[in-house]
Amino acid sequence: MKKYPSFDVEPHDEEEREFMEDYEAGHYVPVPHMEEEIERHMQIAQNTIRKNKNVNIRLSEGNIMKLKQKALETGLPYQTIISTLIHQYVEGKIKMEI
Repeated sequence: MKKYPSFDVEPHDEEEREFMEDYEAGHYVPVPHMEEEIERHMQIAQNTIRKNKNVNIRLSEGNIMKLKQKALETGLPYQTIISTLIHQYVEGKIKMEI
């Protein structure tokens, strides 16, 4: 079996072997601003886990459809996006124009 110098280990299974080959071939690229991305994803995870109260709100069907599309683009549940927006607003991180 082939050794992978950057990993210095043998793959455990076919999926891991494919990943290692793809990595060695340069199919994965470094994430710019990695520390910021890690922090952002940690905040998203914390917001997803932290569930204190349920709130019912009425939203237009058009806004819900647009929100669900944004959720697909980001890979986050649309409820998490709503929660994150509210959290950022109450913490003063974003402003709302009325």
